[in-house]
Amino acid sequence: MKAKLFFLLFLLMSSIAGAQPEGPQMADHFREDGKIYVVISVIAIIFLSIVFFLIYLERKLKRLEKELEEKK
Repeated sequence: MKAKLFFLLFLLMSSIAGAQPEGPQMADHFREDGKIYVVISVIAIIFLSIVFFLIYLERKLKRLEKELEEKK
């Protein structure tokens, strides 16, 4: 019974979402002004920063784990 209810709920949600206007208007405006490249660059910089930070943390954790194993 719950599965049918969730199915109907998601079916209704998808039909409501389909009633939105065509395409993102803000992206079109940025594309016209040439600022879309700035937005993409900022997103790429943030993503790469997160990736490098995670790599740094992983290396630091490996080093700390080795130190703990050596002390035992």
